[in-house]
Amino acid sequence: MNNMPKEKIGIVAVSRDCFPMTLSENRRKAVVKAYQEKYGEIYECPVCVENEIHMRKALADVKEAGCNALVVYLGNFGPESSETLLIKEFDGPAMVVAAAEETGDNLIQGRGDAYCGVLNASYNLKLRNLKAYIPEYPVGTAAECADMIHEFEPIARAIIGLHNLKIISFGPRPQDFLACNAPIKQLYNLGVEIEENSELDLFEAFNNHAGDERISGIVAEMEQELGAGNKKPEILTKLAQYEITLLDWVEGHKGSRDFVAIAGKCWPAFQTQFGFVPCYVNSRLTQKGIPVSCEVDIYGALSEFIGTVISQDAVTLLDINNSVPADMYDAEIKGKHEYTLKDTFMGFHCGNTASSKLSFCEMKYQLIMARSLPEEVTQGTLEGDIVPGDITFYRLQSTSDAKIRAYIAQGEVLPVATRSFGAIGVFAIPEMGRFYRHVLIEKNYPHHGAVAFGHFGKTLYEVFKYVGVPVEEIDFNQPKGMMYPTENPFA
Repeated sequence: MNNMPKEKIGIVAVSRDCFPMTLSENRRKAVVKAYQEKYGEIYECPVCVENEIHMRKALADVKEAGCNALVVYLGNFGPESSETLLIKEFDGPAMVVAAAEETGDNLIQGRGDAYCGVLNASYNLKLRNLKAYIPEYPVGTAAECADMIHEFEPIARAIIGLHNLKIISFGPRPQDFLACNAPIKQLYNLGVEIEENSELDLFEAFNNHAGDERISGIVAEMEQELGAGNKKPEILTKLAQYEITLLDWVEGHKGSRDFVAIAGKCWPAFQTQFGFVPCYVNSRLTQKGIPVSCEVDIYGALSEFIGTVISQDAVTLLDINNSVPADMYDAEIKGKHEYTLKDTFMGFHCGNTASSKLSFCEMKYQLIMARSLPEEVTQGTLEGDIVPGDITFYRLQSTSDAKIRAYIAQGEVLPVATRSFGAIGVFAIPEMGRFYRHVLIEKNYPHHGAVAFGHFGKTLYEVFKYVGVPVEEIDFNQPKGMMYPTENPFA
């Protein structure tokens, strides 16, 4: 995929001056060896940090090596000031991990007390208002520390991506879509830039691309991708022209940023002026690694980008749309899957889901829009049932009063035919009914949710914590017996 950050992790060992430095150095070497054998390359900084002078040398070394993510490894107790200053001056995603003692036969000269050192490191990080990823249990053997560093990789990628992201939007949110309208203040707090444009700017750019020599090549790509599902071949030229317009806009407007996501417009005037709907193009760009949200959902695009970076795969943005009919549940879900009716719902959007995430696909017109518009101007949507399998439904959102919050819910798309239209799937999330009422409704989330294809809740939770979402504002689908604060205990 394009438009994706790449992490290069450097590991720096630290040592308290009253402990043997060789203890940290040898333990660092063991971690590096374990990591390389299992996961690949990691940069090993040769400088072991015992004081601030060492810290500056180590900092210069990892920067010169091109590292953009840092592991501070406590091979022994560690120097709390120097190790936290290293994190501060590195100015990138960092984690703290520590060495477990190796053997009961060497607890005099071979005891490192890193278990204690992590406590001081965490205290000093808080004193300096610094953030670092600390695993659930951050003390381990060389092999266990290697595994923890591997879990840090997607977290680091997400942080690097956010700090180098620009979201490009076109037009205000449509009328009666205030749920997608949120203050942009939190984007800046996250380190994200935004460029807001008029849809008239986009229309002008689209018209300027008429007859572009690249259109025929894009049409050929679309024809190959759609195959037998190419039911609207007459619209492909316009869609290809629009795709080239967006890609050129990205290149011309990302400025100092390396990565881009788009929040696009698709109605009410888009169809009549452009002569099509942009759903299929949105799906193609998302497949390439440039997430495109519809209905100018800026925080939806942000959420999609985070999921794309973490999963290194296409994601989608869906309406939390409609309930599953009871007769459909009884016939196709009950007794076959361990979900209640209230655990299920249908996730839907007009056709912005990548073809690779659909069990089958066809190019069609947009039925909802065609109820009030000529059918020919609503063509360009990609329809099909979403592939069955594990999913994570999630969203990072600013509230109307500019507070940041998020939710994460793991579940699956069931292998059940939807019998409906659009890009759509039958979703099942444990205790969805309670989650729907006491998180999505109670906390005023919009109807759009991002979907990553796989279970990525653990990583998303750590990313949301790292970027500053208060832990009490990271919600999840709580199991039975674990009540939400607003849940009626007598219900």
